[in-house]
Amino acid sequence: QVQLVESGGGLVQAGGSLRLSCAASGSIFSINVMSWYRQAPGKQRELVAGISNGDSTNYADSVKGQFTVSRDNAKNTVYLQMNSLKPEDTAVYYCNAHVVLPRLTVTDYWGQGTQVTVSS
Repeated sequence: QVQLVESGGGLVQAGGSLRLSCAASGSIFSINVMSWYRQAPGKQRELVAGISNGDSTNYADSVKGQFTVSRDNAKNTVYLQMNSLKPEDTAVYYCNAHVVLPRLTVTDYWGQGTQVTVSS
């Protein structure tokens, strides 16, 4: 069993910053890609940023230069530093991990989501 626990969401004024964290725990052999997604009310869930276990990153065009994804492999944790936040960044942010289990099967896991609200 693997769990992803997110933290760091909250209410912030436009132009402010937040740092999200997502820690994976359980029967983990290794983790390939760790990603952040978000879902705003009435919209589909979208990929925000991802990072491989070799620290290759990719970002949605809408957050390039504004958000930074990083990870600590020793802690099985991924971070999302969000700067210059805008009201349109308001969403529930979800962590996703492609986990390699001890039997070397790969399974996708999701966190429970953390609310980010940016006021204008």
